[in-house]
Amino acid sequence: MLRLLVLGKTNQEVAEALVLTRNTVANHIKRIFDKTGAANRTEAAAFALRHDL
Repeated sequence: MLRLLVLGKTNQEVAEALVLTRNTVANHIKRIFDKTGAANRTEAAAFALRHDL
C-alpha cells in the first residue's frame, strides 16, 4: 500500500487496485503514518524512499 502512496494514488485508487473499501484503505494509511512517524502522504513517501521500501 505504501508503494501506491508513493505513486500518488488516492484512497479510491488504492481501494480499487487492492479490492478494498476506502474506509479500510484509510485505516491502513493511518497505521502507516503511525509506524513511520509521518504526518501526511508526502512524509510517508519520503520515509519509503529513504528506506528503499
